[in-house]
Amino acid sequence: MSEQEFINDLKEGKQTAYSQLLDEYQQKVFSTCISFIPNKEDAEDVAQEVFLTVFKSIHKFKGDSKLSTWMYRIATNKCLEFIRKKNAKKRFAFMQSIMGNEIPFDKTNYFTEFNHPGIILENKEKSSTIFKAINTLPESQRVIFTLAKIDGKSYEEIMEITGKSLSSVESLMFRAKKSLQEKLATFYKNNSS
Repeated sequence: MSEQEFINDLKEGKQTAYSQLLDEYQQKVFSTCISFIPNKEDAEDVAQEVFLTVFKSIHKFKGDSKLSTWMYRIATNKCLEFIRKKNAKKRFAFMQSIMGNEIPFDKTNYFTEFNHPGIILENKEKSSTIFKAINTLPESQRVIFTLAKIDGKSYEEIMEITGKSLSSVESLMFRAKKSLQEKLATFYKNNSS
């Protein structure tokens, strides 16, 4: 079956096509989600949202990119949305604690529950530090760095997913690496006894 026939089956709402889509992409989409959100339950929730969005908006898919690229784009956007909400909640909790009516929010090391299947670091502390550092990057750099270094996507795929040119992807990647090196160097200098 060609990709076009498969897409037509999805647009017609055929159950077999939906099952095949889940079989083929569940793990890949989850892998992308957990690259951005290193917390298994939340990454699974976001991955489910990605599939719901795909099912709901498959009729809008124009076919100007590969189906997988379109899905990774949705996954990346859903992850960023999730992180923005999470960070907004953190800011809200911080403001509440300043105002005195504190709510017990313990999300301090949320983005450090690091269990990405592609990166099993024997040193949990090190991975949590790296992840905290990644999370302080500007969003455009964080997206490129996460897709390339954590999710293992090629520059070609990243260009398709983000719609950015090769020079733009390379430039963002360069700045992200430079910034991370500086942040981590500062961290290790301050924390070495």
